[in-house]
Amino acid sequence: MISANNVTYRVGKKALFEDVNIKFTEGNCYGLIGANGAGKSTFLKILSGALDTSSGEIAITPGQRLSVLEQDHFKYDSYNVMDTVIMGNERLYQVMKEKDAIYAKEDFSEEDGIRASELEGEFAEMDGWEAESNAAMLLNGLGISTEYHYSQMSELEGSLKVKVLLAKALFGNPDILLLDEPTNHLDLDAIGWLEDFLIDFENTVIVVSHDRYFLNRVCTHIADIDYGKIQLYAGNYDFWYESSQLMIRQMKEANKKKEEQIKELQEFISRFSANASKSKQATSRKRALEKIQLDEMRPSSRKYPYIDFKPEREIGNEVLMVDGISKTINGEKVLDNISFVMGHEDKIAFVGGNEFAKTTLFQILAGELEPDEGTYKWGVTTSQAYFPKDYTAEFDNDMTITEWLTGYSPVKDVTYVRGFLGRMLFPGEDGVKKVKVLSGGEKVRCLLSKMMIQQANCLILDEPTNHLDMESITALNNGLIKFPGVALFACRDHQFVETTANRIIEILPGGQMIDKITTYDEYLASDEMARKRMVFTANIEEDEN
Repeated sequence: MISANNVTYRVGKKALFEDVNIKFTEGNCYGLIGANGAGKSTFLKILSGALDTSSGEIAITPGQRLSVLEQDHFKYDSYNVMDTVIMGNERLYQVMKEKDAIYAKEDFSEEDGIRASELEGEFAEMDGWEAESNAAMLLNGLGISTEYHYSQMSELEGSLKVKVLLAKALFGNPDILLLDEPTNHLDLDAIGWLEDFLIDFENTVIVVSHDRYFLNRVCTHIADIDYGKIQLYAGNYDFWYESSQLMIRQMKEANKKKEEQIKELQEFISRFSANASKSKQATSRKRALEKIQLDEMRPSSRKYPYIDFKPEREIGNEVLMVDGISKTINGEKVLDNISFVMGHEDKIAFVGGNEFAKTTLFQILAGELEPDEGTYKWGVTTSQAYFPKDYTAEFDNDMTITEWLTGYSPVKDVTYVRGFLGRMLFPGEDGVKKVKVLSGGEKVRCLLSKMMIQQANCLILDEPTNHLDMESITALNNGLIKFPGVALFACRDHQFVETTANRIIEILPGGQMIDKITTYDEYLASDEMARKRMVFTANIEEDEN
């Protein structure tokens, strides 16, 4: 068990949270939620000991091992993948290294033999002989094939490093597991594997995530950071949402009744306070009035942007024809004879682990790359707006937010532009902020403002939910559901894909594709998906042999 006892954390004079008392017990998975800036990651760091409290203390059951998903992707570059994962159990790794050092000695003494025997006993107690196979199981489950298991961490690309660090956190059955955004940079298959792992995990888990479906699947409780407090709810994310909304509605209704009662009492007192025959009743009403207390409706830190894509022109029947597109990059066949026709009601989700292929296809369809072979043709009634996965160059300038968005607006009017910015949680004074100093979430909201102001009827979105908080993801999800045009998008948020897409395309390793008119959940359960997974598993087993 891990608990926070009267914990307060201040940044300057401001209390991020104050007098927090909460217990996290064995066998439960707690989803830690709250708006951006509410203090989710800060609270995890306090629980892990990486940050000190301003007051109060963190207590952990003696003898229990705590494991944390680390965020420094370069920390283990001098180690190989297998060693990095096993370091998740620090004591086991120390025993392994000391044992190996003793056996490597040329002058092996009697004292060395005694020490080696002690270490072997401790090693066996910690299931040391199973360490490499257990680590390999975690790596394979997260989609890291055997060929990488003994590679140097410095040789891996960023997404693979994230998976290794996650395997390290999960390794060795820790008693308390702290995970900050574990689904970031994971493909949907790896997220599904992690969900199953955490559902079966018998110890304590505290996880921060913006993935609503993930929280619904794994969480037994929700710890909500808001109003400078942390409120615990039993149940998953959907249960928390319904409970919190119900509580707000009940408070509003109760306040409304009290306000009506106050008004009636005030009117009676005003009319009859000077009337001798009614003076006693007026005095009684005054006492009753003094006892009525309205429930305090504190302003929530949660803010929902208003996302509404309104195309300038209705889309026709001919939307997009893709015919035999192939692309090779750095000697690797990324796209291989990709062909499909997009209908005027399609919202196509591109899924699976081949992220580079999805991004390459989107860049081609947005006119940023040329295919090696094949063609594509947009219908004459279509207009496109593109959300790129890498938007660094877009903000590498000295413009203010207002100046930047005005450049994309068909109406060069500051009031018009600031209307779009206001909807996306950039009030008037934020319009003069330089775009290059914006946070990741702010940049994404700027790009979505740009897409709204362009009024296109075809949207191409490559991982638009990255860096967004739960409220912005919900707003974008709802905006895309009601969008009357067409969309091609890639997204790791299961609920986003399931509720938005009516068609699924998966680009497989090697650049080929599966195309199904179906929902995402139906696609995952389909026979074709099962056959694909069998082939993928067979390839892994072949690699291992």
